[in-house]
Amino acid sequence: MRVGFSSMNTPDDMRPDQLGRALEEREFESLWYGEHSHIPVSRLTPYPTGGEMPDQYRWMMDPFLSLLLAATSTDRLHLGTGVALPLEHDFLALAKTVATLDRHCGGRLLFGVGVGWNREELANHRPFPWSQRYRALGECVEALRSLWKQDDSEFHGDFYDFDPVWCLPKPLQRPSPPILCGTGGKTGTREAVAWADGWMPMDIALGDVASKIGTFRRAASEAGRDPGTIPITIVTFGDPDLRTLAAYRDIGVDRVIIGAGRVGWDDPSTTLTCLDRYAEMIPLLY
Repeated sequence: MRVGFSSMNTPDDMRPDQLGRALEEREFESLWYGEHSHIPVSRLTPYPTGGEMPDQYRWMMDPFLSLLLAATSTDRLHLGTGVALPLEHDFLALAKTVATLDRHCGGRLLFGVGVGWNREELANHRPFPWSQRYRALGECVEALRSLWKQDDSEFHGDFYDFDPVWCLPKPLQRPSPPILCGTGGKTGTREAVAWADGWMPMDIALGDVASKIGTFRRAASEAGRDPGTIPITIVTFGDPDLRTLAAYRDIGVDRVIIGAGRVGWDDPSTTLTCLDRYAEMIPLLY
């Protein structure tokens, strides 16, 4: 099982080039940055895990630029969006950004996507109802794939509609970087089975992780997909111990990502101490 690390990517966190180098030296497999273009000052959406929204959300930097910086200091480390919010982008510009980053990092990009949790944030970008966000995301992914795969790209859907265009260059990874669906629950399972190259839920959202993974695999089989061809990445909340990580490995999880929901990891010296602790576990999780 591979081990990745997720950072909130604020100005107080370790610089992406320094963090990427530290992760690669410690045999971590990947670095992940999430995305929020902004946070509405007045909002009704509660923070998903309860309580007050951590202040770091207001300070998150751009994940694509930060991953590009991390790419300059690494050779093997995979670079992931965990998660990007495609519905908050112009999809043509997003297609170009992803293709450019994949080329500049030598085909190491993992494109994790989701719909986000902040209803007001999405409303500032898109006019369609919140209830249609999952259907819109699936269509957006389909439109992006058409731009990356087809020479003369064309797509006609309910949310995205364009006549033939040239969208070049294509990503280095063909037909595209792996697209991971970063959603949980019944709807997330349905969407991941429908269009994702991999499933990337957060363990705190799943509850009984083993049971939910079993449900996901059954849903994949019922949809005619081989569950073994849909790698599962678990984003861990807090500071999981070796027993927890080994349990995920033993039920067939392909990758775990640590660092989400952590407290006090934004200080670079503290980050390195924590990375050293998890680095000792990595050989035990293969």
